[in-house]
Amino acid sequence: MKKKVRVLIIDDSASVRQTLTSIFEEDPDFEVIGAAQDPFVAARRLREDIPDVITLDVEMPQMDGITFLRKLMSQHPLPVVMCSSLTEAGSQTLLQAMEAGAVDVILKPKIGVADHLSETADHIRAVVKGAARARIDNHRRFRTATTPPPLNPQEKLTADAVLPPPTGKAMAKTTEMVVCVGASTGGTEALREMLEKLPPNAPGMVIVQHMPEKFTAAFASRLNSLCEVEVKEAADGDPVLRGHVLIAPGGLHTMLERRGARYHVSVRNGPLVSRHRPSVDVLFRSAARNAGANAMGVIMTGMGDDGARGMEEMHNAGAFTVAQDEATSVVFGMPKEAIARGGVDRIAPLDNLAREIMAAQARF
Repeated sequence: MKKKVRVLIIDDSASVRQTLTSIFEEDPDFEVIGAAQDPFVAARRLREDIPDVITLDVEMPQMDGITFLRKLMSQHPLPVVMCSSLTEAGSQTLLQAMEAGAVDVILKPKIGVADHLSETADHIRAVVKGAARARIDNHRRFRTATTPPPLNPQEKLTADAVLPPPTGKAMAKTTEMVVCVGASTGGTEALREMLEKLPPNAPGMVIVQHMPEKFTAAFASRLNSLCEVEVKEAADGDPVLRGHVLIAPGGLHTMLERRGARYHVSVRNGPLVSRHRPSVDVLFRSAARNAGANAMGVIMTGMGDDGARGMEEMHNAGAFTVAQDEATSVVFGMPKEAIARGGVDRIAPLDNLAREIMAAQARF
């Protein structure tokens, strides 16, 4: 008999607790073991039963979600999905939560929360199923996770919906290398670890991290304060320069374009690709089309298969491609699918990814 994903809901809103309970109970793969109005009630419940995943509100009376998360991770680490409002101020809090050990986030608006949660029920269940496969230890490090099932049966568009496939002969190498990176679940902290190891003369880089709009600017700002390379949220027309990293803005696709001898990014709207916007597949396809052998592709921890097709296209266009290994991935979904498609030249642990990038630049 298939093991159910056991969920504990913590939220001070009765309507949110009720809505989330209904969302999970509609799917036989889930079992809600409790719905607590604050961390103190949740703590008592945890003494009786341990869930597979906790959904945790950020703003609560008596004890906020971040404080509870830190206490939980220091005493009894469990996969946690944060429930956060889509606000500029909330983005800073979310980054604190990810740094403290949260696996993912469920967004809720300030108004019409219950209706919004119901409309995004499939996505919520997919996020929590993915979190259930991300195990953490007492050092707040993620253990190996298996690939989760498909998000839902809705139509899944490929990068064809945004730009055509690569055609013709791969572009010859020029004087500059550009690095394109894709990450999802577990990527916020994995990217920090990788980027902190890069020197100021690292090749120009464009990153797609699956993240909602309004959160990517804060994420880029935080990385910029920690790294020797300069990090910013990408804007349409930004040049890709050595020592600079561009983070794709949430809610928009980011593509690599070539103008003369220089690379720039194009940031635009469009349909969801691989059920994401921004999509790694879109970024990687644009690199295959417009950079060819001048590009390097890196695919990191993440749920699903976004980026797998695009990495194969980059590989076929002459790019050097690297996938994060299973042992250091929070969810070994995206790298596993890219490896399975034959588009990966090298598999490396998280600690070695920066070294792979600099070694590739030295060989370029």
